[in-house]
Amino acid sequence: MELHANIVGVHLVFERAGRVLLGLRSPESAYAPATWHLPAGHLERESATACAVREAGEELGVAIHEQDLRLVHIVHHRDGGDGRARMQLLFHVLDYSGTPAIREPDRCTALEWWPYAALPSPLVDYTAVALTGIAAGRTYTEMGWAAA
Repeated sequence: MELHANIVGVHLVFERAGRVLLGLRSPESAYAPATWHLPAGHLERESATACAVREAGEELGVAIHEQDLRLVHIVHHRDGGDGRARMQLLFHVLDYSGTPAIREPDRCTALEWWPYAALPSPLVDYTAVALTGIAAGRTYTEMGWAAA
């Protein structure tokens, strides 16, 4: 049996009045430049919930507690660019303190609340699929494995 490592991404789903918070990635970003995406980051020798807490502070300047996170969706996909397997964990943020603001202007140039029924374009493909799945009550999506 051959094992393959998955890159793990952790995403924050902030909701307010039926809207979800998305950031516009910098035009100079290596991944998905000038594209809307959830606040997110990769695991760095930490648990997924610890990563979510860290990213909330680093990217948005808000404080959250691990107990205020609920796993709402998983996307398991193969990246179209490099073919690597990725596991994206999306956590609904139940409570937080502070006001989300851009804390990394080199990575994010705008923050806006979008209704699920009118998500912006361009939007990172797996983010669009995951948010549609969340709105429909689904917890899991696979993408990009047909070409495996």
